[in-house]
Amino acid sequence: MANLVIHAGDFTKGKGVISANDLAFSFTAAWAPGDGLLGKSNSFNKYDVEEVSIATEENVKRVGGTVGWGLAGAAILGPVGLLAGLLLGGKGKDVTFIIKFKDGRKMLATTDSKTFTKLAAMAF
Repeated sequence: MANLVIHAGDFTKGKGVISANDLAFSFTAAWAPGDGLLGKSNSFNKYDVEEVSIATEENVKRVGGTVGWGLAGAAILGPVGLLAGLLLGGKGKDVTFIIKFKDGRKMLATTDSKTFTKLAAMAF
């Protein structure tokens, strides 16, 4: 299990956990009213994933609008910090990414680079 921070999209914003393998992944986002005692778990297989991409200023504006970019920028200390963190990558680094599902839902989130690699492989 890896940490996940959801910044914007069609899922509850906040901190959660994610578990991924080659064929499927599931995550539990921050608790929200109506999610039950332990929170709501979301599970997807590789056929549910349409696209996974590293967040840049351009595609964050397309997906989340100005509000989504503001949240991501604030979380990563501005656009320069976001781009620098994404470009450095490597072991132990966090990656902010956008994932789009075939049912139309999307999410702007941050997780570790190892988990991101597993997610990106699902859309390949």
